[in-house]
Amino acid sequence: MDIGAEILTEVRVVRVTETTVTLSLPLADAGLRVGALVLLRWPAGPRGRYSQQGTVRRTDENRIDITLLGDPEIEQLRNFVRGGGGESILLVRADEPQRVGRVHDLSERSVRAYFGDVDLRPGEEMLLRLQLGEEVVQFPAIAYRVAQIRQQVPVRGPLVTEMVAIFEKDERQAKVIRRYVMRLQLQARREAAAAAALAEEALAEASVTAAR
Repeated sequence: MDIGAEILTEVRVVRVTETTVTLSLPLADAGLRVGALVLLRWPAGPRGRYSQQGTVRRTDENRIDITLLGDPEIEQLRNFVRGGGGESILLVRADEPQRVGRVHDLSERSVRAYFGDVDLRPGEEMLLRLQLGEEVVQFPAIAYRVAQIRQQVPVRGPLVTEMVAIFEKDERQAKVIRRYVMRLQLQARREAAAAAALAEEALAEASVTAAR
């Protein structure tokens, strides 16, 4: 947590909602005033982190409630954040039938996707249209890497084509992808935290039952 004059590192998340986060920190660092502006940072995988501004809403000894402002932003060592998987993707090429596939992962500049057995070559130009939640984005793209893989699970099956394509730059649509991926990652973090909390509660109840 960045409070301007210094960065506090021994901060623990107690509770998170859509707009508020409750933090626990050492008493020596708990002198923040209500209304103070802070900047929170947390991991976004091994090569980056999220950051989001907030204001101190309430203090109670070593705990503080922060009201989150705006949307989280990515601060990363790599060029683009990647995520997603399972989304529908449409492959459009001149003089070829359109093909529908599934996304494996994507970033604001590239996508890795699988199609049924289709003839593709590195360097081939195309238009890609992706369904991202309620939004649709489309980019001119170039096939960067293509491989054919035979389905093995759950049973040996037909060939599928794996393609990595690079998008032509379009900042407006790249921003849509960036926000979409970040929402997925935030949702995954919330679900993991909720699952961990339920596991702790179950363990505590089991301990109480065993003690009886």
